[in-house]
Amino acid sequence: MTQPLKRSARWKIALLASAATVLAAVGVSLGTGAYAAAGCRVDYSVPNQWPGGFTANVVINNLGDPVNGWNLVWTYANGQKVTSMWSASYTQPAATVTATNMSYNAAIPTNGSVQFGFNASWSGTNTAPTAFTLNGVACTGAPGSPSASPSASRSASPSPSASPSTSPPPTGNAMATVAAMQPGWNLGNSLDATGADETSWGNPLITQALITNIKAQGFKSIRIPVTWGHHQGGAPSYTIEAAYLARVKQVVDWALAADLYVLINVHHDSWEWIANMPGDHDNVLNRYKAIWTQLASTFKASSAKLVLESVNEPQFTGSSGDAQNAQLLSELNTSFRTIVRQSGGGNATRLLVLPTLHTSADQARVDELVSTFTALNDPNLAATVHYYGFWPFSVNIAGYTKFDATTQQDVTDSFDRVYNAFVARGIPVIIGEYGLLGFDRSTGTIEQGEKLKFFEYFGYYARTRKLTTMLWDNGQHFGRTSFAWSDPELIAQLKSSWTGRSGTAETDQVFTAKTAAIGARTVALNLNGATVTAVRQGSTNLAQGSDYTVSGSQLTFTAAALTRLYGSRAYGANASVQVVFSQGVPWRITFLTFDPPQVSNATGTTASFAIPTQFRGDTLATMEAKYADGSNAGPQNWTPYKEFDYTFTPNYAANTITLKPELFNDVSDGQKVTLTLHFWSGTLVTYYVTKSGSTVTGSVS
Repeated sequence: MTQPLKRSARWKIALLASAATVLAAVGVSLGTGAYAAAGCRVDYSVPNQWPGGFTANVVINNLGDPVNGWNLVWTYANGQKVTSMWSASYTQPAATVTATNMSYNAAIPTNGSVQFGFNASWSGTNTAPTAFTLNGVACTGAPGSPSASPSASRSASPSPSASPSTSPPPTGNAMATVAAMQPGWNLGNSLDATGADETSWGNPLITQALITNIKAQGFKSIRIPVTWGHHQGGAPSYTIEAAYLARVKQVVDWALAADLYVLINVHHDSWEWIANMPGDHDNVLNRYKAIWTQLASTFKASSAKLVLESVNEPQFTGSSGDAQNAQLLSELNTSFRTIVRQSGGGNATRLLVLPTLHTSADQARVDELVSTFTALNDPNLAATVHYYGFWPFSVNIAGYTKFDATTQQDVTDSFDRVYNAFVARGIPVIIGEYGLLGFDRSTGTIEQGEKLKFFEYFGYYARTRKLTTMLWDNGQHFGRTSFAWSDPELIAQLKSSWTGRSGTAETDQVFTAKTAAIGARTVALNLNGATVTAVRQGSTNLAQGSDYTVSGSQLTFTAAALTRLYGSRAYGANASVQVVFSQGVPWRITFLTFDPPQVSNATGTTASFAIPTQFRGDTLATMEAKYADGSNAGPQNWTPYKEFDYTFTPNYAANTITLKPELFNDVSDGQKVTLTLHFWSGTLVTYYVTKSGSTVTGSVS
């Protein structure tokens, strides 16, 4: 199946968090063997909560001297109990929780932070903790007096916002410059918004604190997408609003001051008006040239760490086909390069980035851009493509719920093509955006373990192909004001992939039916060059031999260990362990108790219909829809498996599965549709729906 072109999905408004962030200001002291100026803030947030359970994220922000080794302690007032933790180990003998660093996140530099997360149970009230201590010291949330005399040999750590101290690679060494930009991050859905201002898509105003916090996370470059057309006057000058241009420059200067490489571009203009170039060639080209003439003048004195990208995801409406598309894009790229180079100053040798059509890595699109590079013969150019994964996996459609061999091969093939076309010729490549398309609706569209395996392999293979990667983030990953990651496991996996590999496994979920006898269970590991060094529950290592055995890549849990882990066998997650490897981050395995989910009859409308569902500890993976004659029902009827979160979505807190209007828009009136609900335990549940006008009837038979 040919992968469809990626939607211009980043223009959609970022999903807002469903739970309010609870912030607690506290302090810190240094660990053993170092002196401390007390100062720390802990950000505690609950992004997800459901009856009986919740997920929490914790960020330790170090405002004092560097920390090497930490214990964070807090106390719950309402009987909350941690059930599993990632990126830290823990103990909780009663109400007090102690979280301890892992080997890979023990150090917290000045103005740096570390993050971990956990699942926990609750009942009645889930009051957030209000006081924390780090290494035995409770602090105020601001730098304080030293807790010991500083060592004479110790020098202060530089602030992330300090003036750049690292010189860029020599002028003309494009490969070295792009390599130095790894890893990168996108400031999406802000200056690229097509509304009145940078907040119009739901994100707050960009702050310098956000930029310095991104630097503290280990990123070396930041891509700042900018949409210009809504702040641009008419022909013939097409003048950009002075205030808007000044605001863009302010953000760019903040990032340069943080010693980041910075990439700016012409972003959603690509589909808003540049796409009209086939039918309005001269006006579009003149407007495009006017933008780059003004930008080249504004930024020609900026640091060599500023990089310019001609246009984001170029596309054309009403063209005669591939040949014209290629010609028009080459004209845009060539005009951009000529304008910038002729503006003088630092622009004479500044690194410039040129995209393929649609920023696609398909061979034909890559070959077209190679021709442009050959014609321009400029050593200070880089190529860019975007990568959002094998499309069916990326949006969870057609039954591609797992990171399987097909999905992995798509990564390999895409990166091999751009490596062979560009990198092998000495032309660097930037993956200017990457992620999964399902993230545009919900980061839960793809199951957590399958998601982590995708990003582990993505980072590893990009590194082997010498590709610089820039994470697309429209606010759904790194909090713009909390400066916390919404998914600590994901960012830990990404960071690990920047330098090495992590072990994974065939699954991160082990389901056992509530009434079934508990026996030994085996999980196949993907060692990725590592070995298992421990299996840990909280801060306690399981006993090899009596609790588990490892034979090659097979990890087997004994019946005795599983009996202990499953405990009272309440529905849902009973316990989690972390498989610790000799390299990379641990792999979490959660043990869940379930019974086959139960669905009930219902009535509703095409605009509002939900299947009453008792999930009974199980979770939904995908859904098939077919008519009585066996043909596929609903949209995208080339497959019976419908697109997750587009045509259907589970609501575990409400005990429902919502069938969306997009499903019924393409369902024939009066024909019964058989839905097969696929759950992660392997259970299949059948349900029937019939549409009559705007009325929908659902039944179990």
